Amino acid sequence: MTISLTLSNVTKHYGKNIVAVDDFSQAFAPGSYVCLLGPSGCGKTTTLRMIAGHESVSKGSIQIDGKDIASLAPAKRGTAMMFQNYALFPHLTVEENTAFSLKMRGLPKAERIKRANELLSLVDMTPYAKRFPEQLSGGQQQRVALARALISMPSVLLLDEPLSALDPFLRVRMRSELSKLQKELGITFVHVTHSQEEALALADHVVLMNNAVIEQAGAPEEIFNRPKTEFVARFMGGHNIIEMHGERFALRTDHTRLCRTNALLQACVGFVEYLGAKVEITVTNPDQADITLSISDKEFRQQPLAAGDAIGVTWAHQDLHKLE
Repeated sequence: MTISLTLSNVTKHYGKNIVAVDDFSQAFAPGSYVCLLGPSGCGKTTTLRMIAGHESVSKGSIQIDGKDIASLAPAKRGTAMMFQNYALFPHLTVEENTAFSLKMRGLPKAERIKRANELLSLVDMTPYAKRFPEQLSGGQQQRVALARALISMPSVLLLDEPLSALDPFLRVRMRSELSKLQKELGITFVHVTHSQEEALALADHVVLMNNAVIEQAGAPEEIFNRPKTEFVARFMGGHNIIEMHGERFALRTDHTRLCRTNALLQACVGFVEYLGAKVEITVTNPDQADITLSISDKEFRQQPLAAGDAIGVTWAHQDLHKLE
């Protein structure tokens, strides 16, 4: 399937003074996994709802395969949406929940049940077809919601914080299942999340939003390794902001090194966080903002540190990334 999704100058106003999304323009490659990322209130969910047709567009166009869908009813757009709370009908079985949209379209029962079971098989939920939502775990409910969204064979699947209700262990497992399913289906997924880790792990294309506008968009590796602004570097995490010669640079925490001689910065250990495979050490210096070093557990055990210790910090010049 080679369905493209393009948003051009999409804007959403609420009244005269509130701008929820401002001039959003992006073209997404067919069959890509897109993550709309950003803090609460940045406009990412409003953007998703405009694509779905649950919010009107104040200005701009939304095109699927070159056709402007902004004025079409949600059911006419070729999109499907999976909601954050899954929105399963408690009085319907898994099979009936999955087939519900086909029932609304008037398909014969035998046909819709056959199709529902094909989708349940796709998400490994066939053994649970006759159960009710209350008899399922959170991860199982998510799979049913996914099957129900996919049964209409949408050109674009929209996912609103689909993993936020799951516990951390299940969230990681379902993340890999979503990625695998998207690749198998070959359709465009647009996934809203506030989790940097989730976006980096899942997306082919990340759109990072802040205060209703796109702060930076591109491949996950580009967003993380080459942040354009201080906001991007700080929001994505794993970076220090270094000021040198009146300019500002981003420096990855794992590229910031401890040293005994020839230090670029003399500092004092503020606190140490043990995180299993790595240890994060925050140091202070009167001429810089706090700096964090991310080192391996092995390296830390070779040179243990505690709050108050004096330490030298260094980095390679080529690891500095200039910010706009």
